[in-house]
Amino acid sequence: MRQVTDYMTRDFLGGPRPLKFAWVINAQKGGTCLFVGLLMLWYGNSSPAAWVYLALHGTYGLCWILKDVTFPDPNWQARVTFGGAAMSIVGGLGLYWLIAWLLISGVSQPVYPLPDHAWFALCIALHTLGIAIMLSADAQKFYTLRVQRGLITTGMFRYIRHPNYLGEMMIYGSYALLVWHWLPVVILAWIWIGIFAVNMVLKEASMSRYPEWAAYKRRTGWLLPGL
Repeated sequence: MRQVTDYMTRDFLGGPRPLKFAWVINAQKGGTCLFVGLLMLWYGNSSPAAWVYLALHGTYGLCWILKDVTFPDPNWQARVTFGGAAMSIVGGLGLYWLIAWLLISGVSQPVYPLPDHAWFALCIALHTLGIAIMLSADAQKFYTLRVQRGLITTGMFRYIRHPNYLGEMMIYGSYALLVWHWLPVVILAWIWIGIFAVNMVLKEASMSRYPEWAAYKRRTGWLLPGL
């Protein structure tokens, strides 16, 4: 699965690799605030749900740019072809914008299980906590590995092995809850199983070379403590 996704996002159609993968990701995430705002203007949607979505997804994009400027992930520095960049948008990153379109265009007419204000509060809380977990985990990993290579078993990694992925899932899960439509569930299932889960399995295979790995794995959870 990793070979397939690497080919589709980095080498699709072949040719030179003039672009950094980080540039593609940053363009999509950083442009989300503008994209959602334009959708609201185009469809004349100024509902509370639309404004909450703009605040959440737009702010996340800005937080991602800040993260990349401050402590960039070396995995995103790989060079990609134009075809790979296009496939990254069509098959992955662009699907996140589809979630926004469902809500702003009115295709999704959410009827929440709770009163609207209570549901908005739930989505905001989940989103805020997710950003805190993701940023904290990525910052800890970046700065720890600058001074000491090896298995990280403290801080955000003390009880779970993949807190950065947990944070990402909470963030995008909050958007799915806000849109309240079946299609975001399908999109997130594809990304979480086809990309996130594969990355986590391969990361653990790499970490298993450390002598302390077996003990660390026994006392920690994959995404949640005890699980």
